[in-house]
Amino acid sequence: MIALNDISKTFNPGKANEVNALGSVNLQIAEGEYVIIVGANGSGKSTLLNVISGSILPSEGTVIIDSNDVTKLPEHQRSKWIARIFQNPLLGTAADLSIIDNFRLAALRTQTKSLTIGKTTEFKNKVRDRIATLNMGLENKLEQPIGTLSGGQRQALTLLMSVMDNCKILLLDEPTAALDPRSAANILRIADDIIKQFKLTAVMVTHNLKDAVNYGSRMIQMDEGNILKDITGTEKSTLKQTDVFEWFG
Repeated sequence: MIALNDISKTFNPGKANEVNALGSVNLQIAEGEYVIIVGANGSGKSTLLNVISGSILPSEGTVIIDSNDVTKLPEHQRSKWIARIFQNPLLGTAADLSIIDNFRLAALRTQTKSLTIGKTTEFKNKVRDRIATLNMGLENKLEQPIGTLSGGQRQALTLLMSVMDNCKILLLDEPTAALDPRSAANILRIADDIIKQFKLTAVMVTHNLKDAVNYGSRMIQMDEGNILKDITGTEKSTLKQTDVFEWFG
């Protein structure tokens, strides 16, 4: 599903503030895998996520998504495959628009533009049914401006909006960093349910080692722009939080 081949990224090349963020990274992520990326600040994990999304283009190497070479494609041209959840809940929604209009925009993201998409009773019922699964009482507030909701509510709705079209890949960039512990736990549960239900390929960057252990089918540790550890299968499922703490010891 995702293949990064000899990916390197250098910011400000040839200048005094040159930074080698990624160095010849090779990574293959199979369809349906849920990969957790951990690492200290400056380890390259966010840069790696940005290279996959297309918000940053690599200095060298190739990016393959669903057998397509997307190395030179910017972020908006990769949206047919990728949905992304940011750590700031405000980035995933249009605050002044209603809940239903935000869902309409999400449905239009990769589809042929039509004035009728999102306006039918069928669409509204579909949105209402999906929101009801959150158990937040928002399914009867479709006309409420989304900017009036809490960060946790907005992040939960953003997750639902990510699968309103035919995306195959979900990128989560520290999606709970700005939330209180209760909301954070709820968002991770919702994300896990969505990934499983829609059989998505997912990549999450996180600093929370407990979450890194509890979620995902594979864990990658990055250090100084390279992959230091790559844990999957039984090794990942039996990994303990204390084990991961020792990686940073």
